Amino acid sequence: MPSAKEIRQQFLDYFVREHGHTFVPSSSVVPVDDPTLLFTNAGMNQFKDVFLGTGTRPYRRAVNSQKCIRVSGKHNDLEEVGRDTYHHTFFEMLGNWSFGDYYKAEAIAWAWDLLTRVWRIDKQRLHATVFAGDEREGLEADEEAYRCWLEFTDINPSHVHRFGKKDNFWMMGETGPCGPCTEIHMDRTPDKSGGALINRGDPRVIEIWNLVFIQYNRDETGKLHLLPARHVDTGMGFERITAVLQGKQSNYDTDIFAPLLAALADLTGKSYRGSLTDIVDVGFRVIVDHIRMLTFAITDGAMPGNKGRGSVVRSILRRAMRFGWEAFELREPFLYRLVPVVVEHMGDAFPELRRQPERVAGIIRREEEDFLRTIERGLRYFAQAAERAQPVTSAIPLPSDASWENIRGVISGRDVFELHTTYGFPPDMTRQMARERGLVIDEAEYARLLAEHEAKSRTQPTAQPLVLRVEGPLPTTDDRSKWFGLSGQGTILGWIEGNRFVTTGRLEMAAEEAPPVGLILDRTCFYAESGGQIGDRGYITTSTGTFEVSDTQQLGQTVIHLGTVTAGYLAPGQLARLQVDSIREFTRRNHTATHLLHWALRQVLGEHVEQRGSKVKPDEFTFDFSHTGPLRPEERDRVEELVNEKIYQDWPVTWRELPIDEARKLPGVRAFFGEKYGEIVRVVEIGDGFSREFCGGTHVDHTGQIGPFVILSEEGLGKGVRRVTCATARQAVRAMQEREHLLQQLATRLRCAEHELPQRLAALQEEIRQLQQQLRRAAATDLHAAADRLLAQATVCDGVRIIVGEMPAAPEEQMRQQADRLRQKAGSAVVVLGWLENGRVQLLAALTDDVVQRGLHAGNLLREVARIVGGGGGGKANFAVAGGKEPGKLSEALELARQLALQRLAPESNRP
Repeated sequence: MPSAKEIRQQFLDYFVREHGHTFVPSSSVVPVDDPTLLFTNAGMNQFKDVFLGTGTRPYRRAVNSQKCIRVSGKHNDLEEVGRDTYHHTFFEMLGNWSFGDYYKAEAIAWAWDLLTRVWRIDKQRLHATVFAGDEREGLEADEEAYRCWLEFTDINPSHVHRFGKKDNFWMMGETGPCGPCTEIHMDRTPDKSGGALINRGDPRVIEIWNLVFIQYNRDETGKLHLLPARHVDTGMGFERITAVLQGKQSNYDTDIFAPLLAALADLTGKSYRGSLTDIVDVGFRVIVDHIRMLTFAITDGAMPGNKGRGSVVRSILRRAMRFGWEAFELREPFLYRLVPVVVEHMGDAFPELRRQPERVAGIIRREEEDFLRTIERGLRYFAQAAERAQPVTSAIPLPSDASWENIRGVISGRDVFELHTTYGFPPDMTRQMARERGLVIDEAEYARLLAEHEAKSRTQPTAQPLVLRVEGPLPTTDDRSKWFGLSGQGTILGWIEGNRFVTTGRLEMAAEEAPPVGLILDRTCFYAESGGQIGDRGYITTSTGTFEVSDTQQLGQTVIHLGTVTAGYLAPGQLARLQVDSIREFTRRNHTATHLLHWALRQVLGEHVEQRGSKVKPDEFTFDFSHTGPLRPEERDRVEELVNEKIYQDWPVTWRELPIDEARKLPGVRAFFGEKYGEIVRVVEIGDGFSREFCGGTHVDHTGQIGPFVILSEEGLGKGVRRVTCATARQAVRAMQEREHLLQQLATRLRCAEHELPQRLAALQEEIRQLQQQLRRAAATDLHAAADRLLAQATVCDGVRIIVGEMPAAPEEQMRQQADRLRQKAGSAVVVLGWLENGRVQLLAALTDDVVQRGLHAGNLLREVARIVGGGGGGKANFAVAGGKEPGKLSEALELARQLALQRLAPESNRP
């Protein structure tokens, strides 16, 4: 039986050695220069420009094994992952391509030869499908492919089937390259009678290879256009063909997944048995699939986050954690422990996995730690939301694969929103949990609440460049001198007042409260705000007046000097002297420092660091970058050390303008956060090119001009994005002096020397810890006493103590302990405790086993009681929890609990 590694290599060798293909390494799962995709989801993605005729390659035949992720959009297999044995979020796509070279005859003949001669698959188990045409779109049947099957292979003619557009016309997405395809299916029925099951979703007959003949491009209107050349794009799922060749019915039974399943079994103490319905086996499949996706995605730069690609990564991670929690009762981080297993068994085929496995594991672990803080409360809230589910109405659209008969209710959009914003449950995860229980979610209400929330979150928007609406065209400004000095000359062309460009009359002094005017000259040395660097300030003077510039902005190719006339007047045609405020020298220092900082962060933290924004001012600058957690003290120190080393070495800072295509080819060059670049770009280099960035800002000539550098503070801007605030030169010196002064103050206050501060603080912390322990013991004693009072006040009914009452606020775990203690002391008991936590009601019910045997159910009891306080909940027969939002009704709810227990325990002869 061939190993997975051997199967992959046999495929590549067949096309390279026997048919002259070039091996092309897999592209990243994070697409490059393709905004239409969240993830690479097919082998053809990296060749899309060739199919469209906009790019070329030095070869016409290619073969590879492509890393793919399918979790969103048209190719979304997420809901099936774990529920069956052959869908995956991450998989390998074995493929061969022809770029205007061979076509249908060769593609079909070679596929058949590899399957039947090299891999010796039984020919009677193979079926082929071809495109039957589509009258509505005017597409003819693919008779050429049909003839090729009969002429160039010895397939059984009855095994060639015709199917319509749904099955045999391949499209990458709503737009893009497409064409008819022929698929090869494997019949795994015992008697080889599965021909009628093709494309019926029956796991006994599966597609193993798709040969696509790309000849069209579908535009945004849906129209098809013939491509300049015809191409072949084939794709075969590596996991599926491995299962076939290893004689396995399930992909998870192959040696691709065996190491991960074994590692997870060691972690959990449970065994994988392959059941399609048992929650443990489903959990095994979900987790080993998802950890492969997470390891590859994060390695390639897809960091967990709240939007776009990052939100998908986080959703997958939390789905895996949910199964760990529910199927294996794992209550601590565990996914990160599986990363080394993925790296060990896939690192030979994909060497990039070996670059920074510890960083990938660390990112996953931090995400796990974050989610573990809320998952238990979130699952409890979801259970309550499911209990509150309302009947489905026609106003709620159902998923395409659902019907009215199998949907029993709808979870409100408000509950989905609460799970998302408070408990960190991505909507995809809530949606899947709902489907598992025969429920759907109110998508429209959730979308509305999310939009309202995002609108409110924009109360402090980032500063935006001035937006002007001016009637008619504006003249172009020559601003090249901004890079060479602080003074210059220019001719006044006019100014913007309101929405008009004024080119006649005089610009005179205005009232103090008047808005600034936008002065325009033919050339300027003022820097307009862009690339994170603020606009210059300064003065513009003529023979008749002075104009004070408070800000400089840009509109298209026009530089606009915002300010007011402070003396005399200005007029069109006048020659003006321009003087930029010397404070720009500090801005220049800080801007060059951002480049050094970016380089240093990548050196210390890793190549995943990317600039996400900056604000460069004279006194300080901020720098936003991608990273999952705060800088450790030693990392922060090392970053400062590296930046200051480069400053002290006094490296030259140079720049040059290049065509963008040429600039992109420079080693290590970086471009940033969605900036739009023209045909010619400015590249700023430091030293020998260790830092090389697209940048239009102003910079020092040598790094030594920057002066000392210091990081003032660090903060998180959201998941996966950090911000550091930094200073250079005199501001850095001032910051260091302030730190020294603070240390002196602390040492004086704590009556110790500065070098003794760590030990003195540690002693204080220990003292505080001991005092807190004393307080906790006192609180536990109070809780203990409150529980004993309730026991003393208990009502006895038919030999059962009914212990009901309000308790002091305490963590739920302590309440569980008190309930267990009361059950043990009472022997036979119904315990219902209620307390207030952050303005909400919390309820807990615990029954002894003999009471359960008499028909009482803790979950059902609390479900009725929780309605009084405007909430819900449930649980097992002997233990349940619930919550509510009306604290004023807690006493009423507890009294109802007492009465319900009395009614259900009273002997039948005493019941009304």
